[in-house]
Amino acid sequence: MDVVDKLDILSRDAQYDLSCACSTKNPAEHRKRDKDNAWLYPVTVANGGSGIMLKTLMTNSCSNDCLYCPLRNTADSPRTGIGSDELASFFIDLAAKRHLIGLFLSSGVMGTADRTMDKLTATAEILRKKYRYRGYIHIKIIPGCSKAAIDKTLSLASAVSLNIETPGANRLARLTQSKNFDRDIIEPLKYISEQTAKGSRYAKIHKTSQFIVGASDETDREILSYTWGMYRRLNFHRLYFSAYQGGLGDPAIPGERRHRIVGEPRMQHSQLFAFPEVPSNQDILMREHRLYQSDYLFRCYGFTFDDIDFDQSGNLLFDKDPKQLWADRHPEYYPVSLSKGSKEALLRVPGLGPIFVGRIIKGRSTSIIRTLDDVRLPSHLMMKAKSYICA
Repeated sequence: MDVVDKLDILSRDAQYDLSCACSTKNPAEHRKRDKDNAWLYPVTVANGGSGIMLKTLMTNSCSNDCLYCPLRNTADSPRTGIGSDELASFFIDLAAKRHLIGLFLSSGVMGTADRTMDKLTATAEILRKKYRYRGYIHIKIIPGCSKAAIDKTLSLASAVSLNIETPGANRLARLTQSKNFDRDIIEPLKYISEQTAKGSRYAKIHKTSQFIVGASDETDREILSYTWGMYRRLNFHRLYFSAYQGGLGDPAIPGERRHRIVGEPRMQHSQLFAFPEVPSNQDILMREHRLYQSDYLFRCYGFTFDDIDFDQSGNLLFDKDPKQLWADRHPEYYPVSLSKGSKEALLRVPGLGPIFVGRIIKGRSTSIIRTLDDVRLPSHLMMKAKSYICA
C-alpha cells in the first residue's frame, strides 16, 4: 500500500480515541476525508474557534488483548503501519496545502510500550528537527512505558494523553490481561502530573485522558470519583468519555467514533462481560452525555464531586441533568439575585452558563437590574431559570 492507502486505514482506526477534543455535536464537524483521502478531524481550540487536525495511528496492529478495543490482537481487521519518515513527510506536504491545527499521533502496541513510544517520538522529532515544525503535536502515551519515554514525549509534544480506560484495577482486569492498572496506568499518570506541574519545565503541556463507558460493570459514581481526583490531585486539563457499544455502529460512517467489538454479535456481550444484556444505543449515549454534563460542572461551574447526585445503583439519572437535579434538591439555595448574587451562586441557576453569567456580572456594573427582563436572556433559558432567580 502507498502512504495514502495506509493512512486511510490508520486514521480511520484512530477514531476510537477522543482525547484530542474532536467535535461530536454538529454533523458538519465530524471527521471527513480531504482530497488526498486522509481522515481529518475538527477540533475546538482555546479561543472558541475550530480547526482541522490530522489524526492517525502509527500501526493498527496491537499486542494487547483489551476486549473493548476493535484493534486487539485477536480481532479480525486489516493491519498496516507507517514509518516515521513517511508520516512526517506526508504531514508536512498536507500542511503546505491546507491550514492544519496540528497532528494527533497514537498507535497500537508494537511488542512493548517503549518500542511503540520510540516510533511515536521519532515521528515528532523528525517534524521538529528536520522540518522545523513548531505547530501542535498531540502524542498518545502508551500504558506501561518508561519514565524516560514519557520525558522524551514531553520534550516534543504540545499535548499528551494516557487513557485511564476504567475506574479501578478490578474493572480493568475484567477487560485485559495485558495491562496492570496501577503500574501501567496510574503510576505514569502521576508521573505526567509531576513533570507538568506548575513551575516545571513542561508546565504548558496540555494533558488529557479517557474512560471507556460501559465495557465493564463500573458505575457513574466510580467514573466521576476518578474524574474528580484527576482534576483535583493530578491537575489534568480534560477527561473524555467514550461510550462502549458492543457490536453497534459502523466505523465507516462519518461521526461514528465510539468503541465497539468488531465482528462480535450483541449476544456475546453477556459472555464477555457477565452482563444480562447490552444497553440500548440510546441509553449508552445518554449515559455518556450525562457524564460529560457532570464533567462540565466540575470544570466550568464550580461543582464538586459531593454535589453530584446518583441513584441507588450509583448512576446518574437519565431523565434529569445533574445541575437541574442539584437545584431541585436544594430549594433553600434559591432564588438567587441577579443584581447581587455572586458568580458562583449564579452558576448554580438552571439555564445559566458561564457566558451568560459573565454578561450579567459585566452588565450590572454599569446598569441596575430592576426586573428579570433587564438581563435579556433568550426565552428558552429564561423559562428554565425564572423559578430560581429574582432581580
